[in-house]
Amino acid sequence: MCIDLIIEDDRWSATALDRLAPRAARATLTHLGLDPDAYEVSLLACDDARIATLNADFRDKPQPTNVLSWPATDLAAPEDGDSPARPDSEAHDPEAGFLGDIAIAYDTCMREVAEQDKSPDDHVTHLVIHAILHCLGYDHQRDRDATLMERLEVEILGKLGLPDPYRDSSG
Repeated sequence: MCIDLIIEDDRWSATALDRLAPRAARATLTHLGLDPDAYEVSLLACDDARIATLNADFRDKPQPTNVLSWPATDLAAPEDGDSPARPDSEAHDPEAGFLGDIAIAYDTCMREVAEQDKSPDDHVTHLVIHAILHCLGYDHQRDRDATLMERLEVEILGKLGLPDPYRDSSG
């Protein structure tokens, strides 16, 4: 999996994002039966101000969020709960393997880590998996789609030996 990593906020340089993102992306594609070497994404590692601007520009929500994604192709399933279409990675089309763009915000991610008492590496890995799934047509706007996406996230994280981020660890 080729990840074009653009570090706009230097605080990301002190993290393991350059190692975690490819690992998370490869695990996601492998879990879905896709060849990780046939695909690529662009990942912008930014701050809250930048992601708030992107969120306002593209989603009309002028506030920061943890991660955003822009799929290169709309692969979404027409029916709630169905799997999305599979991406095309035909070698004759150099753009076919490009899945999309992702932006991840340092401030929001680290605030969530502190609030939810999570490992920074685990949380960043989860967010990259989440964003890659979005680039592959998965979403959480409809109930059954959300259930499918969450189940996949938990399965992929489990294969990486990471905990279920949706499970309440307090009880």
